[in-house]
Amino acid sequence: MFNKNIKLILAAAFIGLAIYQFIEGFIGNGIFLLLIAGIFIFLYFKNEIILLSFLKLRKQDMDGTSKLLDKIKNPETALTQKQHGYYNYLKGIILSQTNITQAEKHLRKALKLGLSMGQDIAVAKLNLAGIAMTKRRKREAQILLNEAKKLDKYGVLKDQINMMKQQMKRI
Repeated sequence: MFNKNIKLILAAAFIGLAIYQFIEGFIGNGIFLLLIAGIFIFLYFKNEIILLSFLKLRKQDMDGTSKLLDKIKNPETALTQKQHGYYNYLKGIILSQTNITQAEKHLRKALKLGLSMGQDIAVAKLNLAGIAMTKRRKREAQILLNEAKKLDKYGVLKDQINMMKQQMKRI
């Protein structure tokens, strides 16, 4: 909801006020103010709208997720690089239901900007493999499927990968 620079300014202000409280002898107030500053620092690295969007996506509420993501007006400047990657990741997953060309663009941009977790990279590559199969690019789909399989360390996507390989044999 706040710009990333405002979050840092608020965090610095709360830390300064906490130091003042420590100097004055109000240790409890200082600790509480440091906790509030920690919240702003956490929200600098993890955008609150993207966190809420993940919760909506988990409930399969694509419209709600899309509405939340639309609240981010200028993602290039309002978000850090990783947050911008996750913004594109979420946009790509939502658009994969309706517009695969736009979804492919967003998922590729998300991979280029970087995603933190290997499982998220695997899901993005799996979606890109599905899009490549839809567009009859079998070789690219095979490469993306193999990369997704390597990244899926816990076997969460094993069934989807096997299903996609079976569909590729029919092409």
